[in-house]
Amino acid sequence: MEQTNLSKQQFGKMVEKASPKSNLFVNCIKAFLFGGFICGLSQGFFNMISNMGFDEEKAHMITILTLIFIAALMTGLGVYDKIAKHAGAGTIVPITGFSNSVAAPAIEFKKEGFVFGVGAKMFAVAGPVIVYGVLTSVVVGIIYYFIK
Repeated sequence: MEQTNLSKQQFGKMVEKASPKSNLFVNCIKAFLFGGFICGLSQGFFNMISNMGFDEEKAHMITILTLIFIAALMTGLGVYDKIAKHAGAGTIVPITGFSNSVAAPAIEFKKEGFVFGVGAKMFAVAGPVIVYGVLTSVVVGIIYYFIK
């Protein structure tokens, strides 16, 4: 096998040439519409659950759990990735994206077993989000404590 030495500039040109071109404006519109649809659907769930007699706090919790379940189920059925291919960030930003980021690696690595596959790989994508989310909340909490 022949080894070639490419400069970073040459490699960058090769990557740019091989990468598919995307329309930023169209991608932003799609993300906005799909994300808005998910948020509208969430509001519909919340309204429906609230009308069943649950107080606001419980209705929020049930809505969140419903969205997480639906996104994980859609991930398991292979539907979520097909939607995300077109929706882009519209499916990543809401809580459904977080559910997908936990469920997808768990499904992908289940053949390696429940401990070293599902358990170890489940938070491969979501883990940094959790770590930095908790760290940020601690920092904001400390700042809030001293301001108040």
